[in-house]
Amino acid sequence: MDKPETIEEFYKRKFSWLPENIRNDIGHFNMFRLEPYSHGKQTTIPYRRRDFYKIMLVKGHGTVYYADQVIEVKKQALSFSNPLIPYKWEHHEELKGQYCIFNPHFMSNFGNISQYEIFQPSGNHIFELRDDQVIEVEALFQKMELDFNSEYKYKYDSIRSHILELIHFGMKLQPNILTDRQPFNASHRISAMFTELLERQFPIEDSHPKLQVRSASDFAENLNVHVNHLNRAVKETTGKTTTQVIADRLIQEAKVLLKHSNWNVGEIAFALGFTEVPHFNNFFKKHTGSTPLSFRNM
Repeated sequence: MDKPETIEEFYKRKFSWLPENIRNDIGHFNMFRLEPYSHGKQTTIPYRRRDFYKIMLVKGHGTVYYADQVIEVKKQALSFSNPLIPYKWEHHEELKGQYCIFNPHFMSNFGNISQYEIFQPSGNHIFELRDDQVIEVEALFQKMELDFNSEYKYKYDSIRSHILELIHFGMKLQPNILTDRQPFNASHRISAMFTELLERQFPIEDSHPKLQVRSASDFAENLNVHVNHLNRAVKETTGKTTTQVIADRLIQEAKVLLKHSNWNVGEIAFALGFTEVPHFNNFFKKHTGSTPLSFRNM
């Protein structure tokens, strides 16, 4: 797949200029309004990853291609984009709204926001909103905009707090998020380390290197824990076996590569750590019900 679009490339593509402070010590943040729709103008954003975060409130009808998902926005939605997951938008009519972009360094002192489910490949990233929810989100964007245009000495700290408010607003819209506070015990810590190590290998951008850490025993060795201990921790926190979690992530990446890259099945199989193409074909069919080529041609 193509390399991630950098924040500099984003500015050149959208505005043909670069802000002076794009790579300063505090990180980069900016806010924009969605451009009015005009006939004859490109309305599809290229499918690729970006090396920055984006939170957007959009009003109007569109389709979002997000990792291996296709999501239709019917009226209005809140979306969260991040450096881990490729995406593109197709606009079917005039869209209104606003968005903010920021690089990982901008939020570096506010914790690792990539750990939130809303930024994880398995989480939801697009949320259709009710009218009353739109009012709440618009108010948060307005607060950010007021701070951004102010001379307040600590305005960027205030903006970061509003970003976290938006993240938590989206998190509350996520299904299956437990409302009761859960104790963060040793199993949660091991499971979180396993997830981080798994996600660190994705998305795949080059067909030559292949995954080095694929099996439960590989992960246990890298995390310096016994494989049985890892399996218990993952099962306790996710409800799935370690092997199931790994397989789900491999299938998700395989779907993305089949649909959005020009690699052949053999290249994809090798990149995902399979030494034999038939092994990959059998693995894919077992988990999806179709062969890789059948899925690509759907």
